[in-house]
Order: sequence, then C-alpha cells, then structure tokens
Amino acid sequence: MSFRQRVSFALFLMLCCFGFHLGIVEAADQQQKPNVLFLFTDDQRADTIHALGNSLIQTPNLDQLVRNGFVFNNAYCLGSNSGAVCVCSRNMLLSGRTYFRWTGRYASAKKPNFPDSMKQAGYYTYHHGKKGNTAMEIHKRFDQSQYLNDQQARLLGQPGKEIVDNAIQFLRTKEDKPFFMYLAFACPHDPRVADQEYMDLYQRNQIPLPENYLPLHPFNNGEQVVRDELLAGFPRSKAEVKKHLHDYYADITGLDGHIGRLLNALKESGEYENTVIIFSSDHGLAVGSHGLMGKQSLYEHSMKSPLIFSGPGIPHGQSDALVYLYDIFPTVCEMVGTEVPQGLDAASMWPVISGKKPEIRETLFTAYKDVQRSVRDDRWKLITYPQINQSQLFDLENDPAETKDLFGQSACQSHSDRLLASMKDWQKKVGDTSPLASDTPQDATFKAPTPEELKQLNQRWKPKKKKTKKKSS
Repeated sequence: MSFRQRVSFALFLMLCCFGFHLGIVEAADQQQKPNVLFLFTDDQRADTIHALGNSLIQTPNLDQLVRNGFVFNNAYCLGSNSGAVCVCSRNMLLSGRTYFRWTGRYASAKKPNFPDSMKQAGYYTYHHGKKGNTAMEIHKRFDQSQYLNDQQARLLGQPGKEIVDNAIQFLRTKEDKPFFMYLAFACPHDPRVADQEYMDLYQRNQIPLPENYLPLHPFNNGEQVVRDELLAGFPRSKAEVKKHLHDYYADITGLDGHIGRLLNALKESGEYENTVIIFSSDHGLAVGSHGLMGKQSLYEHSMKSPLIFSGPGIPHGQSDALVYLYDIFPTVCEMVGTEVPQGLDAASMWPVISGKKPEIRETLFTAYKDVQRSVRDDRWKLITYPQINQSQLFDLENDPAETKDLFGQSACQSHSDRLLASMKDWQKKVGDTSPLASDTPQDATFKAPTPEELKQLNQRWKPKKKKTKKKSS
C-alpha cells in the first residue's frame, strides 16, 4: 500500500470513528429528551381540582401533579365560531393558530402543527381520543392515531378507562425513543355516567351551588337555546343543577382514578422520572353558573381551563400570566429544544415557567361566533354582545365569579374605554372582522322557551338516524 493510500485509509478510519462518536452523542441526546404525556379532557372547568381550591371534589392524582408542578391560573380557550367549542379549541391547540385563520371546520394539516414538530424533534407521536368535534386532519399526522366511540365511552361508567388501557399497553411495547402521547379524553362531557363507587363519594344535598348560580341568564346572550342549554329546564332549579354537579364531579373523580393508573404504569416502566406531564381541558362549562349550562359564553367558567405542567425541569409554582391553550404547542417545542415554527399566533409559556418573564401578554381576547367578544387584563374584564349592543364590566380581583356588572358606572368608564380599544386591536391581530355593534340591535330580553317550544328544540338537536340501504334481492 502506497503512502498516499495509507494516509487516505487512516483519514477514512478517523472519519468513521468521528462519525461513530457523533452517533453516540446523538443517541445520548435522544435518550435524554423527556417524554411528553399530554392529558386533555373535555368540558372540565378550571375550578374542578381539589388542590386548586375546590374543597369538595376528590382528585388525588391531579392534586399530585399540582403539588409537584407548575400551574397557570389564567389559561383560556380563545373561543369558537360554532356551538361545538371543542372543535375550534382542539384545532387551535394542535395548529397554534386562531380559528380566524382557517376556512371550513378544521385547521390545515399542511401548515405547521404539533405532531409534525414533535416528530421533527425525534419523538414517536401517539394520539388516542374522541372522534367527534375534534382536529381530524391533524390527527393524521401522528405516527399512531386512534379514536374512541365517544358516546359509548361516556356511558360505560369508567371515564377514561379505554384510553388509559391502550396507553398502558403502548408503554409496554413502545419503541426505544422518546414519545409524545396526546390523550384526548371524551369526558366529563355529557352524557355523564360514573359507576356507583364514584357517585357514592358525594352527597348531592351537600354539593354547593356555584357562587354565580342563577335560574336564568338575565338577558339574551345570543346562544341560549343551543343543545347544551337544553340539558336542564327553564328556569334552572337548584335541585337540577346539583344533580348535574353530582354527575360532573363523580365523572371527574373516575377519570382521575384512571389517570392514576397511567401514572403508576409510567413509574413501573421506569419512564416517570423522564416524562413531562401536561394536564388541561379544551374549555370549561357553566353547569348552572349565570343561569347557563354549556360553554357557549365568555364568562370565566366557560372559557377558562386548568393547566398544569409537571416533570423533569419543571419548577414547582404557579402564575397568573394570561395564556391560551394553544400556547402549549410552542411551549413544548421550546421545552424539548426544537424550533418553534414560524407563523403561529401562539406564544411560548416557557419564559414564565422558567422564571425569565412574569407574563407573555398584557391582555387576552376571547370570542364566540358573532354574538360575544371579550378582553381582560390582570384585573378588569369587558364582555360585549354586538347583536344587542350591551356590555358588561367585571373587576375580577374583587369579583372573580363575575356577579357585579360595573359597566356604565362613571368611576369605571376609563377601564371600559381602555378595554374596548384593546378589543379592537386584538381583532386586527387575530383576523377577526366581526362588528362590535349593530345598527339594528335585537331585543335584549331573554324569553325562556315554553314546554311546546322546548319539545321542538329538543327534536332539532336529536342525532339523525342513519339511513340503511336495502339489500337487493
């Protein structure tokens, strides 16, 4: 072998060794990346976790995440262009963009999205969740995606069991690479059925009514005969609201128990210490608050969700920073060290979690169809109802339940003016072209449906039976 050949061979060996070394480093880095387990429920209010101030509800496993993790006290769904608020919430969550950015029912899967970003970061992506009113196009981007039979899952009495069973099986057979697991539960959305073991944990007559309970909403908010609002009579009796709360709490406690099974399986697999766990919900629910039953309003109980981060690298603490649920997408990207895609409306919450910043925005905007708009800052909140030219102003610091409307009071006029200007700025920012007032406003009076009208409304919202084709002889 000539000198030149010997030198070339030596260089080749050096490059091979160097490449092998890089491979080891890359593999080590891959191994050090934390798994990400994202637990996302359906219709769960922010005030339904024991450790976050609800002394009645029993949620020991979620309490543990609170005690070990970081809590955002002001996490919101931005809103919706339809009564199925969960559709917009879940599409915004996985796309990082407001619903004003897309046409049709779903966000585009051709633009940056959560599963694609996690795959680019070296993660195996796993989704299991409800099928109705969700982000079906983006679900196709997961390495593994499967659906529940939503209605059946809600009637079995063991909320979340099927999803958790499958997730545990995945942990036992998964590949040797970090995973991003998105579990999109179908509960505690109605119909709420929890086995007797969960129902027995609560005495219905001891369940307090919401602080802002009303038999009827005081005026026409533009969406009071949608399906969710027909789940209880008009007016909403105290007994009926307590029944709904009993089912609601039992459902959440049942789900918490199955989440506990999953956390135990993570520990048994040796993955728990290297797994960031995120818990949230697509939006809240009224369940008697303000005389409402559903989530088709911009009050705190309907647009605010619980939001907890827990796991390696996550400090224990909490923040009052104003955040959106869709901020979770860029937050996780920054947390695991992958690039945050360009063009998102969402902003990373990581600077708040890591203590570098106290907030990521000074105000926060929410919207519902063309009938409600809202903006809030660290204390004050303005809600406007464009179809009836009516507004509400609340001092959330002294009235977090939004029971005292201060709109029109001279002492508060500056707050109303400032927030209205902010609302207009937000509309431009997110692409909302809906007017904030009407030249021909509707009657602001809400007239409860008569029994005959209720019968017709319920008929309208009943699921249509599928036609079966006759077999040819």
